[in-house]
Amino acid sequence: MKQISVLLLASAFVVSCGSSKNVSSGKKTGTKTVAKAENLRKLDSKFDGKISRSMNDILKDAEKYLGTPYKFGGNTSSGFDCSGFTVKVFEENDFSLPRRSADQADAGQKIDIKEVKPGDLLFFATAGGSRVSHVGIVHDIGADGEVKFIHASTSKGVMISSLNEKYWNKAYLHAQRVL
Repeated sequence: MKQISVLLLASAFVVSCGSSKNVSSGKKTGTKTVAKAENLRKLDSKFDGKISRSMNDILKDAEKYLGTPYKFGGNTSSGFDCSGFTVKVFEENDFSLPRRSADQADAGQKIDIKEVKPGDLLFFATAGGSRVSHVGIVHDIGADGEVKFIHASTSKGVMISSLNEKYWNKAYLHAQRVL
C-alpha cells in the first residue's frame, strides 16, 4: 500500500511539469522571436504596457530565480519544477496558489490570450492533448504583442520563453488571471 501511495504522489508531480526542450524553429532577431513555421497560432496580447506595483514585485521576484536549475518536485531556490516555481513567486508576494499546475489552471479567472498581461499564468499540455502539464508566468509583452513568459523548464531551469516558439505555441492551452 505504501508503494502505491508513493507511486501516486510521484505521478502527480510528473504530470505537473512537462518537457521544455528547446525545439524552437524560430530564430532570434534582437528580442523578437521570428517564427519560420507558417502553421503557428497567433498568440499575441493587446496589453497596454501598464502594470501595478504589486505585479512588478512578482516579476522581480520571478527574475531573481533565472538560471535556477530544474528539480523534480522542487519549490526552493535550490531547484524548482514549474508549479513549485509559480507557488514560490506568488507566495513571496502573499498570494497562495495550489501546488499542482493542473490545480493552478482552475485558480482565478480564465482569460483570452489577447487580454494577458505580465503576472498572468499560462498553461500548457506538453505531452499533447488537453491535460495541463506545465505552467509559466507572463513576463512581458512586446510592442508587437509577442507574449514572453518565465518558467521552470526541465532542460534549462528557470528561463524566459516565447509563445512564438514552435514548441510552446503548439503546447499552449489557456491563460488564467489570479490577481
